Amino acid sequence: MEYRVFRPEYLLSITGGDMETMNEIAGIFGSQVPEFVNDMKSLLGQEKYYELGLLAHKAKGSVTVLGMDETAKMLKEFELLAKAGEQKEKYSGFISRFEADTSMVMAEVEDYLSKNR
Repeated sequence: MEYRVFRPEYLLSITGGDMETMNEIAGIFGSQVPEFVNDMKSLLGQEKYYELGLLAHKAKGSVTVLGMDETAKMLKEFELLAKAGEQKEKYSGFISRFEADTSMVMAEVEDYLSKNR
């Protein structure tokens, strides 16, 4: 499988290749994602844009661990725009992309971990 979102190099570097630690990180990430998505949608619906920017910043840190560089760049843009309350028409698209990328990365991480057990 070719990985489109996941870059295992970073995860390998921070875990020293320890599979147990990689599994733990993947599990934590997988449990955080639905909360991030739900909270993003809720904050958007409440028009709490600054808080949405803070959440995008927090999510950016999480995706970085899995080497999701393009998603991290997108979240940085989202963070800055939301904190400033600018270009609000883009926010739902950012959330949709975050949701799609994290869904894809979970499948890719599972594939990688199953092949390297």
